[in-house]
Amino acid sequence: MEVTLSQVLSGLFLTAVAGLATGVGSCIAFFAKRQNTGFLSCALGFSGGVMIYISLVELLAGSQSELSEIFSKRTGSLIGIAAFFGGMAIAMLIDKLVPSYENPHEVRKVEEMDSPRHKDKLIRSGKLFALAVAIHNFPEGMAVFTSALTDPVTGISIALAIAIHNIPEGITVSVPIYHATGSRKKAFAYSFLSGLAEPLGALAAWAFLMPFLSPALMAITFAAVAGIMVFISFDELLPLAEEYGKHHLAIAGLIAGMLVMALTLVW
Repeated sequence: MEVTLSQVLSGLFLTAVAGLATGVGSCIAFFAKRQNTGFLSCALGFSGGVMIYISLVELLAGSQSELSEIFSKRTGSLIGIAAFFGGMAIAMLIDKLVPSYENPHEVRKVEEMDSPRHKDKLIRSGKLFALAVAIHNFPEGMAVFTSALTDPVTGISIALAIAIHNIPEGITVSVPIYHATGSRKKAFAYSFLSGLAEPLGALAAWAFLMPFLSPALMAITFAAVAGIMVFISFDELLPLAEEYGKHHLAIAGLIAGMLVMALTLVW
């Protein structure tokens, strides 16, 4: 399968945009007096809806269709299913390697900027959050990059969904470090660096997949990416949307994300 330089550059650009959305979270933490939890709840639900719909309807279904043409229908479908659940297993393993106490999914709010806490503990917490976010961002970068290689619309949609979900992660990293040091520069730097893991994931996908790229490998990769994104949606996005305490807004955002993605794919 031939991939042009413009496709590669486009994929890297989209991945960088998605990853560096953690910096947007930092800016919200620095300059907002209160966090709009309703908006974030709806946005995270929307992001989950986009990722779930596109994973099941576009990536997995397309992968199984492509593999069925290369192999037999039954064999192709089974390979697609194996890759899909294999992607989930990879995401689950990465999640398992991050201790639950340091897990970046724990909500940190802008209002915590003013709460008095032990500074050393906060600095350690912020650094560990940054490392945990970086670990989680790596496979997301691979997901955006590989999707963008064959379908720009799919790549943009996934990049947007991941960017939305990276915003509260940026807040999570920035809040404890800013409160402990009083330095916006340090807090932003850690948040920014954790987001760089996504373009690094894209570069890893380029380095390891490109030499062996074929229609079959690409289809298998798409099915695995679908599994990774479904896991992220159910393990990170939707629980985080619920944590902000706006259940119906989260569900409304989820449905809206699916609807927008469905209309986008048809269009």
